[in-house]
Amino acid sequence: MGTNNPNDPSLKSWIESANQYDCHFSVQNLPYGVFSDKKNSSKRVGVAIGEKILDLSLIEKTHLLPVAEGTFNQPSVNAFMALGASVWKETRNAISSILVQENRKIHDHAVLLDQALVHLEDASMHLPIEISEYTDFYSSREHATNVGSMFRDPKNALMPNWLHIPVAYNGRASTVVVSKTDIHRPLGQIKLPDQDRPILGASKKLDMELEIGTIVGASSKMGQPIHVEQANEMIFGYVILNDWSARDIQVWEYQPLGPFQAKAFATSISPWIVTRDALEPFRVQGPEQDPQPLPYLKQEGHYNYDLNLSVSLKPETANTRTIISKTNFKYMYWSSPQQLAHHAVCGCRMRCGDLLGSGTISGSNSDSYGSMLELTWNGKNPLTLDSGEKRIFIEDGDTVAMTGWCQGENYRVGFGEVSGKIKSAIKHSFSKE
Repeated sequence: MGTNNPNDPSLKSWIESANQYDCHFSVQNLPYGVFSDKKNSSKRVGVAIGEKILDLSLIEKTHLLPVAEGTFNQPSVNAFMALGASVWKETRNAISSILVQENRKIHDHAVLLDQALVHLEDASMHLPIEISEYTDFYSSREHATNVGSMFRDPKNALMPNWLHIPVAYNGRASTVVVSKTDIHRPLGQIKLPDQDRPILGASKKLDMELEIGTIVGASSKMGQPIHVEQANEMIFGYVILNDWSARDIQVWEYQPLGPFQAKAFATSISPWIVTRDALEPFRVQGPEQDPQPLPYLKQEGHYNYDLNLSVSLKPETANTRTIISKTNFKYMYWSSPQQLAHHAVCGCRMRCGDLLGSGTISGSNSDSYGSMLELTWNGKNPLTLDSGEKRIFIEDGDTVAMTGWCQGENYRVGFGEVSGKIKSAIKHSFSKE
């Protein structure tokens, strides 16, 4: 029903915009998202191709896809993910076959073509999945070392468990939002250094965290551990994730149980899920793990990705963005399959739609750090933006945008972008003590 190899670097699409060298949505990519438009306000599933979206809720009616009608006429990708990895692969093959340059079956069907192709600029993007649970990890050695050096002993920056276990905390699925959703500055308890008691106030140290979000597509059974290879097969795809953080709230609340309100107020994800199959050509070996992890975390093969990432910041008064960080996902110490295997080893049931944040992705150089906390070293080294303005943390009106892509031979597999603009805290009427 489809092409033999949708990852073939020589493939071109009859949608010309998909063939440009720097296009994120090449025919080798075909990421899934949920969209609506002015002609049809219903949320449904499509794939991005060049500057267009192929409406799969219409294409599935042609019987060219190996799914039942109605699978993609849904407000999330969950129904499709629940069909399993073999259907994911077969469907991607079929979509690729429809869109490659050699296939004229859809291209020559003028009426269907007009109905099934929507311009990206005319679409409203929605949260692509119904999120079952959200867990955030802490898996960049560089980031963990920086934070440990900042707040503890630089000679013992990593906690004793860090090299043995993918550290994580349970986040809030209820406040995961899609790109371009405005974020209000959070309120919380803040302990000022010159006061004995905390106050309730708006965070003054609002931060971003550059992460990759792993989308779990297959469920596991409660009580049943999984190994790393099984975990990899359970992963449907990936998004870019910004785990907004309130550092001044966090430093007061995090001991002894870790982050809570400092992270729970918002997490932004990109609207397009890049599938694991599309990323297959970009698998690379991660950093050497020493000491060797316990047997259930040992991985044979390459489970990291050569994925370029960058972060920009644009003040409300500025005309241009400033790139403040460039790094790569390949540096992560603990891989996504290792994170998932560790999550389930206790018997925790993983569900279709679970979201796992990778943890802040930082490189070894100061311009490759994935948070303002590191980029300014907790405010000691302010950033100077292209506009001339300086930043220690994120201010009201600032827009933070993150993007990422894997570079193939004359094509890209990109994630698009996740962005969010910071609004002032919502006024409260709580009585003062």
